[in-house]
Amino acid sequence: MSGKLEGKVALITGAARGQGRAHAVAMAKEGADIIALDICRDIPSNPYPLAGPEDLAETERAVEGCGRRVVARVADVRERSELREAVEAGVRGLGGLDIVVANAGILPMAMGEPDPMHFVDASDVDLLGVMNTVAVAIPQLPDGASIIVTGSTAGMIRGTTDNPDMGPGGAGYGWSKRIVMEYVDEMCLVLAPRMIRINAIHPTNCNTHLLQNEGMYGVFRPDLRAAGKTATRADAEPLFTLFQAMPIPYIEPEDSANLGVFLASDESRYITGQHIRIDAGSLLKWPNGPGK
Repeated sequence: MSGKLEGKVALITGAARGQGRAHAVAMAKEGADIIALDICRDIPSNPYPLAGPEDLAETERAVEGCGRRVVARVADVRERSELREAVEAGVRGLGGLDIVVANAGILPMAMGEPDPMHFVDASDVDLLGVMNTVAVAIPQLPDGASIIVTGSTAGMIRGTTDNPDMGPGGAGYGWSKRIVMEYVDEMCLVLAPRMIRINAIHPTNCNTHLLQNEGMYGVFRPDLRAAGKTATRADAEPLFTLFQAMPIPYIEPEDSANLGVFLASDESRYITGQHIRIDAGSLLKWPNGPGK
């Protein structure tokens, strides 16, 4: 690797697996030391198990395998004081902070009766969690730092996560991702005098647990759910492909991480306030929502 991030320290939330782990490993390969944070326990409204301590330990091993230092901590992005303590511990351990990846996210789903708390859970993690991460990081950041937020192409498209089959959790996810876009726009102007840049990555379907779970398979195959059958990955994956203009079912976490390295590096020093889709053409294919 070229050492694009040599001497920098990156904070990553949701780092135990999926896109978070991919960001951690990609940035470590480019020379960054890593503060890796994750909740490491389940949130009941989420339709799939969240990462556990063993997953965070695996991220820690992967970063160390790249020859970089890592501080791994359990922290809930919904709790600002808890998050602040973890970030401060990481900064003490690694000597600073230059990059923030506010990545932690969930997609609660109504498997039975719709529950308004699912909306609350989604917005607490996907919106408040981003704001908390940025809030506790800003006092630690030098001028010229980089903040990267994980958004969602599906969140940009009405009728995807906010369709009735997804329930209040899907609506909360979509709303949060849309408001995050406005947040990035406003923070761009607030942070610009210090040359701190903030950008959002908006993936399409990504090959992580958020996509690969029985609840999501059922959303893509409502015919099987209506027939009382449990949809499988094999049942749903052909439908995943319909969402993108390119004939692929999903991107990989490393695709987001590759863009993350660029946005974290000095190569993007004047790029800020941008919303960059890694969507294989999905927004242009469905500008007004699926089937319209």
